[in-house]
Amino acid sequence: MSPQHRSHIPTAGPAQRLQRLDALRGLAMLWMTAFHFAFDLDHAGYIHQNFYEDPVWTWQRSAIVSLFLFTAGMGQAVAVAQGQDWPRFWRRWAQVAGCALLVTLGSWFMFPRSFIYFGVLHGLAVMLIATRWLLVRRVSGAALLMAGALLVALFWLAPAALSAWASGSVIEALNSRPLNWLGLVTRKPITEDYVPLIPWLGLVLWGAAAGRWLLAHRPGWLAGGGSVPGRALAALGRWSLSYYMLHQPVLISALTAFGWLTGRG
Repeated sequence: MSPQHRSHIPTAGPAQRLQRLDALRGLAMLWMTAFHFAFDLDHAGYIHQNFYEDPVWTWQRSAIVSLFLFTAGMGQAVAVAQGQDWPRFWRRWAQVAGCALLVTLGSWFMFPRSFIYFGVLHGLAVMLIATRWLLVRRVSGAALLMAGALLVALFWLAPAALSAWASGSVIEALNSRPLNWLGLVTRKPITEDYVPLIPWLGLVLWGAAAGRWLLAHRPGWLAGGGSVPGRALAALGRWSLSYYMLHQPVLISALTAFGWLTGRG
């Protein structure tokens, strides 16, 4: 890569929290909590909704995951610009991967037939490595946007292309658990959360490109957001992984206690 190209890669000073970015992540967490609370109410029999097919819920789920992964990509752009080294990256990555394993174990106890084996944290663990590698290799923002667009397009094109041209054995292999984490599937697997690389890595790459552009051209935007609601959301976003792991046990425990107190348990 030429020195002229490198000069356009934004850099930042020592690591600091960017409040508006944290607030965006916190917004995703708050929205996710409302979604999961409704899901838990349905699971407990207090409401009756189809979370697997009703567009009201399926589109919300897609929007929440999109926002969360987009901010994850922005966060990687900021971390690289601030000089985060590989050892620190791997420590954070180990936390994400460890929590993903706990999600698998917990979901297996609750949903043994549809437990989570490649949900949002599992996908994020893989996507963080891929995005970090591309960023430290100084891949251009345009290339990140194009790669993201290709991954999103594949989500819509791959099922039809596979059905038309691939053999039955290839299709079954791609639909199987060892390979369906790629996202090249013709049917969604039976699992409570499924976040494959296609298309979701595309959202992370778009977030990385957006984060890099903002650091270069609008750095004040990421650091802004000093209102009371903004500060509250930013505080939530700073502890997103811990919050993610704790919110469902708290919600389920609260509903269980409510059912016991009201005689519905």
